[in-house]
Amino acid sequence: MLEIENLCLIPGSAPLTGQFRDGEITVVLGRNSSGKTRLARIIAGFEHGSGGRLLLDGEDITTQAPGRRSVALVYQAFVNYPSWTVAQNLASPMLAQRLAKDLIRERVASIATQLEISSLLDRYPAELSGGQQQRVAIGRALAKSARVLVLDEPLVNLDYKLRESLQLQLRALLHEFDMSVIYTTSDPRDVFALGDTVMLLADHALVQTGTPLEVYERPTTPLAADLMSDPAANRLREGKVLRMVRPEHLELKAHAADDVSFATTVLGIETNGSETYLHCEIGDLHGKAQWVAKVEGLIDDQPGQARTLYAAAGSVLEFEADV
Repeated sequence: MLEIENLCLIPGSAPLTGQFRDGEITVVLGRNSSGKTRLARIIAGFEHGSGGRLLLDGEDITTQAPGRRSVALVYQAFVNYPSWTVAQNLASPMLAQRLAKDLIRERVASIATQLEISSLLDRYPAELSGGQQQRVAIGRALAKSARVLVLDEPLVNLDYKLRESLQLQLRALLHEFDMSVIYTTSDPRDVFALGDTVMLLADHALVQTGTPLEVYERPTTPLAADLMSDPAANRLREGKVLRMVRPEHLELKAHAADDVSFATTVLGIETNGSETYLHCEIGDLHGKAQWVAKVEGLIDDQPGQARTLYAAAGSVLEFEADV
């Protein structure tokens, strides 16, 4: 197990403490400049935090050189050796470890089978698609036989359909290896697709951690609620209470007697055929707030039209409003 104790990602940031357990995928979720990549590089040994310690199975690796750490790092801008075949790329970490040739051949074949790239072993990176290159990069990391695998937004550069396909395969694959997996992302959908645990970061500090469902259903702060929503959660200030409703929890009709209703005015509509994003305006203590409702099917509302939206009482989040 990898443990972080009182680690400041940058000078002056709040100390971060957390655990990354063997056999689990921890998704580190945060927006740009939240500290995700810095955390990944600190764990890999390429940067150093301000104070604190990193412990791997109880051993302090805080000052250990990257090459000596049992940590493998895959960047979003994945890098493979262009003049080497896929097989040679997969073998490269094991060659550096001076493993026996027979063992290297065996492990290359095994990893290629698991990643479904056995037919590509004789090809060069330039002959591969983006998804295939990413699998090779992940395969090189797995070939290192590290205790910790850090994936820094590895799918962000891929198109949506390929990314969705790789997510399912990646989760099944990573659970076959007895290692701590840390996956950084700015997309909350990755949390549910891949994560056993989620760690929310903002401003280089920990916001909340727990299982994806726990953090989604019981965010401890408005920021945590926003980070786990795409689009961001809708806000309504009522006295000393801040009410928040996620776009996917808004409905066009009431389904229960205790549903909460919200009177809005339609601003515009976006649709992809199967679902519609209804952009609305609602009045609160600060004037007007813009809301988004994510509903199924097509809607023929027009800008300027009045529209009442409904949400189940249990889906309305409440926080103490800032003064």
